[in-house]
Amino acid sequence: MKTRFTTVDIRAVIAEVNANYIGMRVYNVYDIDNKTYLIRLQKPDSKAVLLVESGTRIHSTDFEWPKNMMPSGFAMKCRKHLKSRRLTQVKQLGIDRVIDIQFGSDEAAYHLIIELYDRGNIILADYEYTILNLLRFRTAEAEDVKIAVRERYPVESARPPEPLISLERLTEILGGAQNGDQVKRVLNPHLPYGATLIEHSLIEVGLSGSVKVDIAPKILEALQIAETYMEKTENFSGKGYIIQKSEKKPSLTPGKPSEELLTYDEFHPFLFAQHAKNPYLEFDSFDKAVDEFFSKMESQKIDMKALHQEKQAMKKLENVKRDHGQRLEALHQAQEVDRIKGELVEINLPVVERALQVVRSALANQVDWTEIGIIVKEAQAAGDPVACAIKDLKLQTNHITMLLKNPYISEEDQEEEEKKDVVEEKGKKNKNKDKGQNKKLQRNKPMLVDVDLGLSAYANAKKYYDFKRSAEKKEQKTIEAADKAMKSAEKKTHKTLKEVQTVTTIQKARKVYWFEKFLWFISSENYLVIAGRDQQQNEMIVKRYLRAAPSNSVTPSCVPLLCDPIPPRTLTEAGTMAVCYSAAWDAKIITSAWWVHHHQVSKTAPTGEYLTTGSFMVRGKKNFLPPSYLIMGFGFLFKVDEQSVFRHRGERKVKTVEEDMEEVASKTAELLEEGEELIGSDDSGNEDQGEGGDGETEKKIKKEVRSANRELDAVPEEDNMEAEEEEEEEEEEGKEEDDREEEEVKDEESEEFSFPDTTISLPHLQQTLSLHIGDELRFMKLSPLISRSAQNPGFKKEVTTQEAENLLTSLTGQPHAEDVLLFAVPVCAPYTSLTNYKHKVKLTPGSQKKGKAARTAVLSFMKAKESSTREKDLFRSVKDADLSRNMPGKVKVSAPNLLAAKKK
Repeated sequence: MKTRFTTVDIRAVIAEVNANYIGMRVYNVYDIDNKTYLIRLQKPDSKAVLLVESGTRIHSTDFEWPKNMMPSGFAMKCRKHLKSRRLTQVKQLGIDRVIDIQFGSDEAAYHLIIELYDRGNIILADYEYTILNLLRFRTAEAEDVKIAVRERYPVESARPPEPLISLERLTEILGGAQNGDQVKRVLNPHLPYGATLIEHSLIEVGLSGSVKVDIAPKILEALQIAETYMEKTENFSGKGYIIQKSEKKPSLTPGKPSEELLTYDEFHPFLFAQHAKNPYLEFDSFDKAVDEFFSKMESQKIDMKALHQEKQAMKKLENVKRDHGQRLEALHQAQEVDRIKGELVEINLPVVERALQVVRSALANQVDWTEIGIIVKEAQAAGDPVACAIKDLKLQTNHITMLLKNPYISEEDQEEEEKKDVVEEKGKKNKNKDKGQNKKLQRNKPMLVDVDLGLSAYANAKKYYDFKRSAEKKEQKTIEAADKAMKSAEKKTHKTLKEVQTVTTIQKARKVYWFEKFLWFISSENYLVIAGRDQQQNEMIVKRYLRAAPSNSVTPSCVPLLCDPIPPRTLTEAGTMAVCYSAAWDAKIITSAWWVHHHQVSKTAPTGEYLTTGSFMVRGKKNFLPPSYLIMGFGFLFKVDEQSVFRHRGERKVKTVEEDMEEVASKTAELLEEGEELIGSDDSGNEDQGEGGDGETEKKIKKEVRSANRELDAVPEEDNMEAEEEEEEEEEEGKEEDDREEEEVKDEESEEFSFPDTTISLPHLQQTLSLHIGDELRFMKLSPLISRSAQNPGFKKEVTTQEAENLLTSLTGQPHAEDVLLFAVPVCAPYTSLTNYKHKVKLTPGSQKKGKAARTAVLSFMKAKESSTREKDLFRSVKDADLSRNMPGKVKVSAPNLLAAKKK
């Protein structure tokens, strides 16, 4: 598969970018990963996104690419210097695979240099090509040039364009090639055209791409054609082509033609001669062809992986069939050999009987075994026919080996048969040819036969016939058993193929929600609780989300809320999450979390002190939650289709005091008395402890609880783009709100908070708060779930509470038999929030690694009687890395009947 740009590709894409995007201004720069960046361009009447990948490609894109939550240092530097500047020029440096993109003009110009060779590089330079920042520091030893910040980029050292190669130089290059080398491989290092264009040009002049290197004039003619193609790319405005590769998909149904799987193999600005007979796709421009090629690469990898698994399954079936055939063949061959040996003993009865008598007589006279061997050799030298038939004495096992032949076959017939046998062996092409025919020929040849001294000649013949009958019965039983084995193998293979196809379909349909990047769960009252994974995300939480929601504006990251209090149960579950993701888990210490309002958290340090990234000051009253048990759970949420959502409305809701107290009483007893079985040899000594109170919890208001633990931080997949644009306005609004709330806080601090007493009134509790444990800060935001816009970056879409509610409702832990399940999402959460989940296990601090614990839990779900076929398919489709990603650390897994399920 082609994965890099050639010189022809670079010239074509530069021509298209210059034709379509010159004059547009840079709106923003984003990074997809450490090598791939998006440059968003716009002008009053149009927008575009330019994708640049170090060492690989550059093209515009119409697809939505996932962006990093935090922009990298290089992206921030590019934003600083390139934002709002006009794209003025895109050019290639010489004929090297290096592209120079210029933003601005004269002394205000900046250059983004993309190297598309070797390991690649992206370099930001000023108008004098002084390097401001770059992805990869390196030193070009051959050129004695250092590529580093504050050094000048050597644009003048680029390889200049060269005229068409001369015949003398071409002859010299071809003369230095080794015998048998292909022309395109020999010429490629010396010419800028690329192997594909060289091969096309050779075909155009009637030569093969693998032609021997000895006709320089004809090859020079081909290179002239290649030069014309290079000239065409100077102002390229043609079409783009994706060359496809056809793979045969295995089929179990006999007579049914195999399906074809077409995958993308190469992309080119021209339809070259060597690809004319291959399947291909045509696009309006080369730029669009490249965008389509790389955007579908991941899904194509999934298809190829599935195809490989299908071929492996079919290969196993073929191995079973071949093994069965070989076993039957071996039994048939054994029958033939035993039958021939029995016949030879019968035909040579007098000789065999006489040999038995001679050897028995010697043994009866107590002659030494060595002496017997000497006597036999002397008799053979004397020409005794009986002695000549004896080839070996196996007196240790009471046997002698005799060379017996059919006395009724003349020597001439035997020689003819030997000649036929030799001819057959020479012309034999199939290794698995019928061996029975060979044995028919061998029956007329002399054969070594072991004769038992304890039996007569007739008895020895009968013994071989008995062996033959025994092998025949065994063959019949093998055939009967093989039919069942083959049907079982075919059924298993068919099942494997179906599973592979199902898993592949699920993986393609799987939607990764923005909150899955974080530590998250849905509380028993339908609040979404999310937590970040590092200090940078903590910083983002405070900067963007730790504030009251505006009362009269809507942004992609914030939805106006009524000032409803957050239910105590959700606070308790969020506190349990914060405790379990803290150092308390490894230390096995039960402790309490506490929360504060958003306005009590500040980045302002006391005079003379400095707060590092992820550190904040908390001022004012701390509201402590009850001590939290170290009990987490692992289970699965299922995404249901729109027609099935109505069955799950109200599964998670806020309950009344009476309902809540009844639930607490029943569920606490059930949790503490629940029979649990330990997995493996985990002797951590931790006893499972019950968490009082939760159970069926349902909720209509969809809210997001952002909690962070030692390094909890939550930033939705919302791009840095929109939030940054509104930062300044929201900060000013936040200051005004803070001033208005100061008086409320004074009154509020005088109130007493006693949890988990649900009868307490919390009229002033804001939607954004901070959750703490010990001296560690956990940040949490309670607000409705935000739905990501699938539009272009910067597109703002109002998200209604109803849309947010539907999204959370469509994720259920209690799938109905009539539901259409789309995919499964693994979730790790406080055990009380998973009480009503169909598939769940309990996690407590232990010694088992996360990966093994997750696999064991999934195995128990697969073995459960209540698991449907669709649910099992969805379990298989989840990647191992996703299963254990959110587990707090080393764990002990326990659940009812878990050990029994493991033994099945």
